[in-house]
Amino acid sequence: MTKTVAVLGTGKIGEALLSGMIRAGWRPADLLVTTRRTDRAEELRTRYGVEPVTNADAAKRADTLILAVKPQDMGALLDQLAPHLTADRLVISAAAGIPTSFIEERLASGAPVVRVMPNTPVLVDEGMSVISGGHHATPTHLAHTEEIFGSVGKTLRVPESQQDAATALSGSGPAYFYFLVEAMTDAGILLGLPRAQAHDLIVQAAIGAAVMLRDSGEHPVKLREAVTSPAGTTISAIRELENHGVRAALIAALEAARDRSRELASGNG
Repeated sequence: MTKTVAVLGTGKIGEALLSGMIRAGWRPADLLVTTRRTDRAEELRTRYGVEPVTNADAAKRADTLILAVKPQDMGALLDQLAPHLTADRLVISAAAGIPTSFIEERLASGAPVVRVMPNTPVLVDEGMSVISGGHHATPTHLAHTEEIFGSVGKTLRVPESQQDAATALSGSGPAYFYFLVEAMTDAGILLGLPRAQAHDLIVQAAIGAAVMLRDSGEHPVKLREAVTSPAGTTISAIRELENHGVRAALIAALEAARDRSRELASGNG
């Protein structure tokens, strides 16, 4: 449906999208980028063969605009775009906590807006991007958004009312696993292993467990039970996790992340 795509704000996530789209078959000639620094613009031109432009030029020329800026910069960016954007352009926001209504109110009446919450594994093409359409986004707009973000991982459509929960689970999710790996690595050191060996053991265990969860189709309880023999080492560890309230702590942590996402969406930053 679209010919030219502009990525506005080409930081890590924006560049990951740009790179993924090119690998997926988008022509560099059909991609525009905007940056704040001239040296960064030239770096992207050299690396990907794309054309750096101003925000105003992107609004005039692109059929699809991906707003990959920080939430606090969204208002100022929309002020720059609004005079040049017509209602037939698709606007995709990848800014955490910004509802589609915030963007729709600042653009031409009827402009289609799609909200996306990607997570950092898009940097290695293993991301999860949660997609919600605004009032004027059609199934075609949503499919096009899935095509773009599908170049760097998986996508999932949800009603926008579920975006805060998805942010807590998926957007922030990688950080919880990094935290767990950090703690388990420290435990390995306490048990007498060198840090590098402890790290390699935990990371490979995490990769293997994730692949089994993805590919086996089994419930995580069944997979855990397959490792948990009677009176064995695993059940002893699980008992301690339950005694220390790890399950309850995780639920409380995700609730806190969801609540903070709601605060950001309401402008209480």
